[in-house]
Amino acid sequence: MQVYLVGGAVRDRLLGKPVADHDYVIVGATPEALKAQGYKPVGKDFPVFLHPQTGEEYALARTERKSGRGYAGFTFHADESVTLEEDLRRRDLTINAMAEDEHGRLVDPFGGAADIQARILRHVSPAFVEDPVRVLRIARFAARYAPLGFTIAPETLDLMRQMVQNGEVDHLVAERVWAETRKALGEPRPSAFLAALRACGALARLFPEIDALYGVPQRPEYHPEVDTGVHTEMVVDMAARLAPGDTLIGWCALVHDLGKALTPPDVLPRHVGHEEGGVSPIQALGERYRLPSEYVDLAVLCCRLHLHAHRALELRPATLLEVFEQLDAFRKKGRVEQFLMVCESDKRGRLGLSESAYPQAQWLREAYAAAAAISAKPFVEKGLDGREIGEAVRQARLREIARIRPEPAPPGG
Repeated sequence: MQVYLVGGAVRDRLLGKPVADHDYVIVGATPEALKAQGYKPVGKDFPVFLHPQTGEEYALARTERKSGRGYAGFTFHADESVTLEEDLRRRDLTINAMAEDEHGRLVDPFGGAADIQARILRHVSPAFVEDPVRVLRIARFAARYAPLGFTIAPETLDLMRQMVQNGEVDHLVAERVWAETRKALGEPRPSAFLAALRACGALARLFPEIDALYGVPQRPEYHPEVDTGVHTEMVVDMAARLAPGDTLIGWCALVHDLGKALTPPDVLPRHVGHEEGGVSPIQALGERYRLPSEYVDLAVLCCRLHLHAHRALELRPATLLEVFEQLDAFRKKGRVEQFLMVCESDKRGRLGLSESAYPQAQWLREAYAAAAAISAKPFVEKGLDGREIGEAVRQARLREIARIRPEPAPPGG
């Protein structure tokens, strides 16, 4: 029996990154032998065991064979005759198909270390095309490693196109699409995820609402990048910068402008009413991929209200208060900050504006803090009840916002 460290831990060590998870493969053993040593079985589809002391996962070396459509259409074979190289061959990318023995010696039958040096994401074998989840995984790895200079090998991108064309991606279940997309939105450069999916045709198949944004023009005085799809890529990258790893902010940033794809051609490059127009596509995506309600609800609000944030310095106190009320901000304390992260990402996710100031955010924070500080207690003590209390609190909030409202800048100031 031989034990090898495999996968991400080996890859990350070669990249000089912290190693978070350790995965091990055991060669030359049987499930019965591992159980006899105290390993606890946890795998349902193939033999995976928890180490009796460390609790870390150990899997028996295995091979897999395509037996149907989709990511679940595989049968696995695991016994003591399966070699380490056979186990590594079934993996997606060469950089994930490396191992270390117990002495730290690298086992690299498919050139993963060289591809790390060359900054290439390359498939291990032609069997890559058998698992449609790999289209999403490669795009997600692109989002993770694009800042390090990684690109997808042309031959791997060709296989991804083939998987789209032959309908494999159509068999992806909603949960897997969302799981990979959500992870990608937590990576440093989510735009690379979109670019990779678009390059192989998967974006149009899986997210037609987002793919439709590409080529749609916007007014250049507000959007120097012009193309709405390009703007969306810039916004998700800015969201990853302002709120690293926050996939909720990333999702709202991704879908905030979906209504622009529905603008009639004779109206372009203006997008009147795109805020309300984007609600239905967001809800459709949420239903199709069974998104958590928090993601759908906040995305809809950001879509509807983001222009109010951009115009915050011009808005009347009553309009500002309505924004807070629609956000349900007096009950959900973090909503305003989440909303502002998305709006600032939108404003700064434009060509030449990545370092621009966004004073609207500070004013909205101050206005919200002032309004939220108003308590119902003094009105209860005055003997008001029911609707009278609610209206009194609302009027007090309006007065407070009006009291601290900044003076407009003088002409030419």
